[in-house]
Amino acid sequence: MKTTKFYIGKIPVIIWGAKSDKVYIYVHGKMSDKESAETFAQIAENKGYQTISFDLPEHGERKDENYRCDIWNGISDLHQISAYTFANWKSVSLFACSLGAYFSLQAYKDITFEKCFFLSPIVNMEYLIKNMFLWFHITEEMLYTKKEIPTPIDTLSWDYYQYVKKNPVTRWNNPTYILYGCKDNLQSLQIIENFAKSNSVSLTISKYSEHSFMGNGDDEVIKSWICDNL
Repeated sequence: MKTTKFYIGKIPVIIWGAKSDKVYIYVHGKMSDKESAETFAQIAENKGYQTISFDLPEHGERKDENYRCDIWNGISDLHQISAYTFANWKSVSLFACSLGAYFSLQAYKDITFEKCFFLSPIVNMEYLIKNMFLWFHITEEMLYTKKEIPTPIDTLSWDYYQYVKKNPVTRWNNPTYILYGCKDNLQSLQIIENFAKSNSVSLTISKYSEHSFMGNGDDEVIKSWICDNL
Protein backbone atom coordinates (compact mmCIF):
# COMPACT_ATOMS: atom_id res chain seq x y z
CA MET A 1 0.00 0.00 0.00
CA LYS A 2 1.36 3.41 -0.97
CA THR A 3 2.22 5.69 1.96
CA THR A 4 3.65 9.19 2.10
CA LYS A 5 5.16 10.54 5.32
CA PHE A 6 5.65 14.24 6.00
CA TYR A 7 4.86 16.99 8.52
CA ILE A 8 2.03 19.49 8.80
CA GLY A 9 3.70 22.11 10.96
CA LYS A 10 5.29 19.95 13.67
CA ILE A 11 2.74 17.13 13.34
CA PRO A 12 4.00 13.82 11.82
CA VAL A 13 1.54 12.63 9.18
CA ILE A 14 0.98 9.63 6.90
CA ILE A 15 -1.15 9.70 3.75
CA TRP A 16 -2.30 6.20 2.83
CA GLY A 17 -3.54 4.87 -0.51
CA ALA A 18 -3.66 5.68 -4.21
CA LYS A 19 -4.46 9.25 -5.19
CA SER A 20 -8.13 10.14 -4.86
CA ASP A 21 -10.29 13.22 -4.42
CA LYS A 22 -11.86 11.56 -1.34
CA VAL A 23 -10.15 11.14 2.02
CA TYR A 24 -10.69 10.13 5.64
CA ILE A 25 -9.04 11.98 8.51
CA TYR A 26 -8.04 9.26 11.00
CA VAL A 27 -7.73 10.33 14.66
CA HIS A 28 -6.27 7.61 16.87
CA GLY A 29 -7.00 7.08 20.56
CA LYS A 30 -4.90 7.14 23.72
CA MET A 31 -1.80 4.89 23.73
CA SER A 32 -1.94 4.54 19.94
CA ASP A 33 -0.33 6.27 16.95
CA LYS A 34 -0.76 7.23 13.29
CA GLU A 35 0.37 3.77 12.14
CA SER A 36 -2.74 2.24 13.72
CA ALA A 37 -4.70 3.55 10.72
CA GLU A 38 -3.31 0.85 8.42
CA THR A 39 -6.21 -1.63 8.55
CA PHE A 40 -8.80 1.09 8.12
CA ALA A 41 -6.78 2.69 5.32
CA GLN A 42 -6.65 -0.60 3.40
CA ILE A 43 -10.42 -0.97 3.55
CA ALA A 44 -10.93 2.68 2.66
CA GLU A 45 -8.63 2.44 -0.36
CA ASN A 46 -10.73 -0.43 -1.72
CA LYS A 47 -13.70 1.95 -1.55
CA GLY A 48 -11.84 4.73 -3.36
CA TYR A 49 -10.66 6.77 -0.36
CA GLN A 50 -7.27 7.88 0.84
CA THR A 51 -6.58 8.21 4.57
CA ILE A 52 -4.57 10.83 6.43
CA SER A 53 -3.41 9.86 9.92
CA PHE A 54 -1.21 11.72 12.41
CA ASP A 55 0.29 11.44 15.87
CA LEU A 56 -1.56 13.19 18.68
CA PRO A 57 0.62 15.04 21.24
CA GLU A 58 2.63 12.66 23.47
CA HIS A 59 2.02 9.77 21.06
CA GLY A 60 4.02 8.05 18.33
CA GLU A 61 6.94 10.19 17.17
CA ARG A 62 5.89 12.92 19.61
CA LYS A 63 6.32 11.02 22.88
CA ASP A 64 9.32 13.09 23.94
CA GLU A 65 7.92 16.50 23.01
CA ASN A 66 7.15 19.04 25.71
CA TYR A 67 3.63 19.40 24.30
CA ARG A 68 0.83 17.87 26.32
CA CYS A 69 -2.02 15.77 24.99
CA ASP A 70 -4.71 18.02 26.41
CA ILE A 71 -7.91 19.41 24.91
CA TRP A 72 -6.34 22.70 23.84
CA ASN A 73 -3.37 21.17 22.02
CA GLY A 74 -5.59 18.43 20.63
CA ILE A 75 -8.03 20.94 19.15
CA SER A 76 -5.18 23.02 17.74
CA ASP A 77 -3.63 20.00 16.02
CA LEU A 78 -6.96 18.78 14.66
CA HIS A 79 -7.60 22.23 13.20
CA GLN A 80 -4.22 22.14 11.45
CA ILE A 81 -4.98 18.70 10.03
CA SER A 82 -8.47 19.63 8.80
CA ALA A 83 -7.26 22.89 7.23
CA TYR A 84 -4.69 20.97 5.19
CA THR A 85 -7.12 18.20 4.32
CA PHE A 86 -10.00 20.39 3.15
CA ALA A 87 -7.53 22.39 1.04
CA ASN A 88 -6.30 19.27 -0.77
CA TRP A 89 -9.32 16.96 -1.18
CA LYS A 90 -12.83 17.55 -2.50
CA SER A 91 -14.58 15.14 -0.12
CA VAL A 92 -13.50 14.74 3.50
CA SER A 93 -14.76 12.14 6.02
CA LEU A 94 -13.69 11.26 9.56
CA PHE A 95 -12.68 8.17 11.52
CA ALA A 96 -11.90 8.67 15.22
CA CYS A 97 -11.28 6.40 18.22
CA SER A 98 -11.95 6.95 21.92
CA LEU A 99 -10.16 10.13 23.08
CA GLY A 100 -9.61 11.03 19.43
CA ALA A 101 -13.38 11.03 18.99
CA TYR A 102 -13.78 13.41 21.94
CA PHE A 103 -11.18 15.78 20.50
CA SER A 104 -12.97 15.56 17.14
CA LEU A 105 -16.37 16.33 18.65
CA GLN A 106 -14.87 19.46 20.20
CA ALA A 107 -12.66 20.59 17.31
CA TYR A 108 -14.96 19.75 14.39
CA LYS A 109 -18.42 20.66 15.71
CA ASP A 110 -18.81 23.32 12.99
CA ILE A 111 -17.33 21.26 10.15
CA THR A 112 -19.35 19.24 7.64
CA PHE A 113 -18.02 15.79 6.76
CA GLU A 114 -19.32 13.37 4.16
CA LYS A 115 -19.44 10.59 6.77
CA CYS A 116 -18.03 9.85 10.23
CA PHE A 117 -17.03 6.68 12.08
CA PHE A 118 -16.49 6.67 15.85
CA LEU A 119 -14.98 3.60 17.52
CA SER A 120 -15.55 3.50 21.32
CA PRO A 121 -16.05 7.27 21.41
CA ILE A 122 -15.85 9.39 24.54
CA VAL A 123 -18.92 11.58 24.06
CA ASN A 124 -19.32 12.61 27.71
CA MET A 125 -15.96 13.41 29.29
CA GLU A 126 -17.51 14.77 32.49
CA TYR A 127 -19.06 11.33 33.15
CA LEU A 128 -15.63 9.71 32.74
CA ILE A 129 -13.83 12.21 34.97
CA LYS A 130 -16.45 11.84 37.72
CA ASN A 131 -16.02 8.07 37.53
CA MET A 132 -12.27 8.57 37.90
CA PHE A 133 -12.99 10.58 41.06
CA LEU A 134 -14.81 7.53 42.44
CA TRP A 135 -12.29 4.94 41.24
CA PHE A 136 -9.28 6.77 42.69
CA HIS A 137 -10.92 8.36 45.76
CA ILE A 138 -10.51 11.94 44.55
CA THR A 139 -12.86 14.84 45.25
CA GLU A 140 -13.47 18.07 43.35
CA GLU A 141 -12.04 19.93 46.34
CA MET A 142 -8.83 17.91 46.19
CA LEU A 143 -8.43 18.58 42.48
CA TYR A 144 -9.17 22.29 42.94
CA THR A 145 -6.50 22.50 45.64
CA LYS A 146 -3.80 20.49 43.87
CA LYS A 147 -4.74 21.54 40.29
CA GLU A 148 -3.35 18.23 38.94
CA ILE A 149 -3.54 14.70 40.35
CA PRO A 150 -1.90 11.69 38.60
CA THR A 151 -3.99 8.51 38.28
CA PRO A 152 -3.30 5.11 36.67
CA ILE A 153 -5.41 6.22 33.69
CA ASP A 154 -4.30 9.82 33.21
CA THR A 155 -3.41 12.97 35.13
CA LEU A 156 -6.57 14.76 36.24
CA SER A 157 -6.43 18.51 35.69
CA TRP A 158 -8.66 21.14 37.28
CA ASP A 159 -8.48 23.39 34.19
CA TYR A 160 -9.39 20.47 31.90
CA TYR A 161 -12.27 19.50 34.19
CA GLN A 162 -13.61 23.07 34.05
CA TYR A 163 -13.36 23.07 30.24
CA VAL A 164 -15.23 19.77 30.05
CA LYS A 165 -18.07 21.02 32.24
CA LYS A 166 -18.42 24.24 30.24
CA ASN A 167 -18.26 22.52 26.83
CA PRO A 168 -20.51 19.44 26.83
CA VAL A 169 -21.03 17.69 23.51
CA THR A 170 -24.62 18.58 22.65
CA ARG A 171 -24.77 18.54 18.87
CA TRP A 172 -23.12 16.70 16.02
CA ASN A 173 -24.68 17.30 12.64
CA ASN A 174 -22.84 14.76 10.52
CA PRO A 175 -23.99 11.30 9.36
CA THR A 176 -22.19 9.10 11.84
CA TYR A 177 -21.64 5.41 12.63
CA ILE A 178 -20.66 4.33 16.15
CA LEU A 179 -19.29 0.97 17.26
CA TYR A 180 -19.63 0.49 21.02
CA GLY A 181 -18.67 -2.46 23.21
CA CYS A 182 -21.13 -3.52 25.91
CA LYS A 183 -18.23 -4.05 28.34
CA ASP A 184 -16.95 -0.49 27.86
CA ASN A 185 -16.25 0.88 31.35
CA LEU A 186 -15.46 4.45 30.23
CA GLN A 187 -18.86 5.36 28.76
CA SER A 188 -22.20 3.82 29.70
CA LEU A 189 -24.54 2.34 27.13
CA GLN A 190 -27.17 4.92 28.14
CA ILE A 191 -24.81 7.80 27.38
CA ILE A 192 -23.98 6.39 23.95
CA GLU A 193 -27.65 5.65 23.17
CA ASN A 194 -28.69 9.16 24.22
CA PHE A 195 -26.01 10.66 21.98
CA ALA A 196 -27.11 8.46 19.09
CA LYS A 197 -30.77 9.40 19.50
CA SER A 198 -29.99 13.12 19.68
CA ASN A 199 -27.83 13.17 16.56
CA SER A 200 -27.57 11.59 13.11
CA VAL A 201 -26.03 8.37 14.42
CA SER A 202 -26.29 4.70 13.48
CA LEU A 203 -25.28 2.68 16.55
CA THR A 204 -23.76 -0.81 16.42
CA ILE A 205 -23.30 -2.61 19.74
CA SER A 206 -20.79 -5.44 20.17
CA LYS A 207 -22.05 -7.57 23.05
CA TYR A 208 -18.75 -8.96 24.34
CA SER A 209 -16.30 -6.14 23.50
CA GLU A 210 -14.50 -3.84 25.91
CA HIS A 211 -13.51 -0.22 25.31
CA SER A 212 -10.21 -1.17 23.70
CA PHE A 213 -11.73 -3.67 21.21
CA MET A 214 -8.63 -5.85 21.62
CA GLY A 215 -10.33 -9.11 22.58
CA ASN A 216 -10.66 -12.31 20.56
CA GLY A 217 -12.63 -11.64 17.39
CA ASP A 218 -12.76 -7.87 17.89
CA ASP A 219 -10.64 -7.22 14.80
CA GLU A 220 -13.28 -8.91 12.65
CA VAL A 221 -16.08 -7.02 14.43
CA ILE A 222 -14.38 -3.73 13.56
CA LYS A 223 -13.65 -4.75 9.96
CA SER A 224 -17.24 -5.90 9.40
CA TRP A 225 -18.63 -2.66 10.85
CA ILE A 226 -16.39 -0.56 8.59
CA CYS A 227 -17.07 -2.62 5.47
CA ASP A 228 -20.83 -2.62 6.04
CA ASN A 229 -20.99 1.16 6.36
CA LEU A 230 -18.12 2.68 4.39
